[in-house]
Amino acid sequence: MLELTEYEKICTLALIHTPGVGAVTIRQLISHCGGAEKVFKSDYRKLIHIPGVGDKVARAILNKESLGMAEKEFLSCKNTTTNLHFFFDPAYPARLKSLYDSPIVLYSRGNFDFNMSRTVGIVGTRQVSDYGKSVTETIIKELEPYHVMVVSGLAFGVDITAHRACLKHNMPTIGVMASGLDVIYPFAHKKTAFEMQENGGLVTENALATKPDFMRFPARNRIIAGLSDVTIVVESARKGGSLITVEFAQNYHRDVYAVPGMLGSVHSEGCNFLIRDNKASIFTSVEDMAVAMGWEQAGDEPAEVRPVQMQASFEGFTQDESQILALLRQKGIMQVDELSWHAGMHLNKLAALLLNLEFQGMVRSLPGKKYGLI
Repeated sequence: MLELTEYEKICTLALIHTPGVGAVTIRQLISHCGGAEKVFKSDYRKLIHIPGVGDKVARAILNKESLGMAEKEFLSCKNTTTNLHFFFDPAYPARLKSLYDSPIVLYSRGNFDFNMSRTVGIVGTRQVSDYGKSVTETIIKELEPYHVMVVSGLAFGVDITAHRACLKHNMPTIGVMASGLDVIYPFAHKKTAFEMQENGGLVTENALATKPDFMRFPARNRIIAGLSDVTIVVESARKGGSLITVEFAQNYHRDVYAVPGMLGSVHSEGCNFLIRDNKASIFTSVEDMAVAMGWEQAGDEPAEVRPVQMQASFEGFTQDESQILALLRQKGIMQVDELSWHAGMHLNKLAALLLNLEFQGMVRSLPGKKYGLI
């Protein structure tokens, strides 16, 4: 896929700001028309036959009022060193690419790599206890040798404790926001948010000047889950944003760990119930989690990879199976979401194919929902 032109990006922003047009409809429009710019050049008869586009949406697109708004927003991003990452751009975060509800555009500031090989989401209650703070700081300290990027939500409590511990240990960390990048919430964390941009940064799907409305927080939580290979819940009540993040992580087939807490503690009820209901693995130490994830510390000798002798044509396999085998041979061990994205397959279809290939002795499943050739 080619790099998007500036005007194509402006047209994509315009679709986002068009009344009645959501992420699914935008994908349909761009897929049917061949690009965002071509959507605005299409006529009414073509638009009305695209799934999800009715009379009202078609007329809103043809009105083109959102184009002027998008041009101003694009210029504002340029003037404020705000990076734009579009779903159809090759630079879009790979971990989000295959998700059914991934944002059409992400806004970011800072100095980080979305596609670092290891990412850990750390979430928890805003009313964190001293125990929760201590555990969070210990987790960050123990993660340092594994070269991970920590993802959290910049909120009070566990989130900000994790971000500040990362700053202390010079580890990359990104805060996913429920507002525009120029609306730091809570405002008390503005200094930390600024410091994070030296080795990490801020990310949101919301345009500049967007206020952190209540309904934007669950949407923010799905991005935290999507950007994380594994999510750790440090402390949580039985209801709250952390458990919403867990639900998204499970839907995305990502690993979840919960730190057990004292019985009767309101701060730990959520974690204890996640463990009880097998919705999260019990967190005992970073080392134990790293073993389960198949991670090695920096400087460790990588596990020996045996060469695989296999015919290039993969005779005897279906076209889809051959595609999976070719990808695994080319790239080595792959996370299931990454494999889904590269293969262009829905996760349900991919899971069935992988299971069949396992039965045939061609692939093996690894910790952390990863697969490799045998």
